Amino acid sequence: MTQKEQELLEKKALDQLLTGKSLFGKEGAFAPMLKSFIEKALESEMEHHLSCVSSDGKNKRNGKGKKTIKSGLGTFEIQTPTDRNSSFEPELVKKRQTILAENLSEKIIGLYGLGMGLRDISSHIKEMYDTDISHTVLSQITDKIIPDIKAWQSRPLESIYCIVWLDAMHYKVRIDGKVQHKALYNILGINKEGRKEILGMYISQSEGANFWLQVLTDLEQRGLKDILIACTDNLKGFSEAILSIFPKTQIQKCIVHQIRNSLKYVASKDQKEFIKDLKLVYKAINKSVAEDELLNLEEKWGDKYPIVIESWQRNWEELSQYFEFTEPIRRIIYTTNAVEGFHRQVRKVTKTKGAFVNDMALLKLVYLATKNIEKKWTSPLHNWSLIIQQLYIKFGQRIQLDISVPQKS
Repeated sequence: MTQKEQELLEKKALDQLLTGKSLFGKEGAFAPMLKSFIEKALESEMEHHLSCVSSDGKNKRNGKGKKTIKSGLGTFEIQTPTDRNSSFEPELVKKRQTILAENLSEKIIGLYGLGMGLRDISSHIKEMYDTDISHTVLSQITDKIIPDIKAWQSRPLESIYCIVWLDAMHYKVRIDGKVQHKALYNILGINKEGRKEILGMYISQSEGANFWLQVLTDLEQRGLKDILIACTDNLKGFSEAILSIFPKTQIQKCIVHQIRNSLKYVASKDQKEFIKDLKLVYKAINKSVAEDELLNLEEKWGDKYPIVIESWQRNWEELSQYFEFTEPIRRIIYTTNAVEGFHRQVRKVTKTKGAFVNDMALLKLVYLATKNIEKKWTSPLHNWSLIIQQLYIKFGQRIQLDISVPQKS
């Protein structure tokens, strides 16, 4: 680029900036400026290469090739210097590289993480930067986060989490051309500082003691030594599995899910009165009163709805753990609302998807959504300073709190 051409480009960039026109894309001034910079840098790389490897003078320049570069500033063609021995390996724009990576790749991954499909991303990139990118290339770019996902899945955990919630989201995934329903289980934990953290996500077609044993073993191998309270939606096989790995954990089954499941077996004409009586059980001031009200519920409704009453009695021990705690802790643990709130945010991103092409496609999107959601988790839970003290009184030395008083000098 001559001095005059450089001056004209700078004037064009200033005019576009002052008039509010885009500096990017086909008509923007930035792409030609970037083209000029890259070509000069490649020439410098070639000079350095020849000075290092061609002491005998046999290897020399051998003309120039052409390649089309796609970038966040637009699409443009550059001239690339070549040498006789074909030993020149440029660093700035590598051989066979056609996308000037990071700025555009980051934009694409960001759009994908917001739930945009590959077709929509391709249209957006075309409109904004006048750059055509195929679905195959877009998929390859989003695959760049796979190592990050694997590192995140195997990252070390803290030794103890005060409260852990476990729940599942259900998605369709294509396996060998057939659509299958799979569950994505997410584990949300609260650490000693009262901050939320997704400990892991696991895909499975079925749950059971063996599946949960694998999940909990994975958490243990990553450094988790203890869970004080685990809150679940009556997951099949979970109680047996967690007690085999973390035998001191208290299991609290979700009251709200138990109520919903109960009402499925109560006639609609009786539901209002039944709920009124049931509320006396789960809203009782303590466990003793709750058990008295459960007996009253059985006397009134046991003959008509024996399956419902039997379910409450069978699961009572794990449904009633929250009575051991004060009201602030009860509100947190007697439902799985915490992890369901996380799921609602994830579904805002995944709701437009049909069937995912494979498990990794599902993990990529949920992982990116999770990282965006976690950015908002900057503060501890409300009233955590009081809650952690109550947990310390309840669980004692299982929680190591750093509350030592500095020594006077």
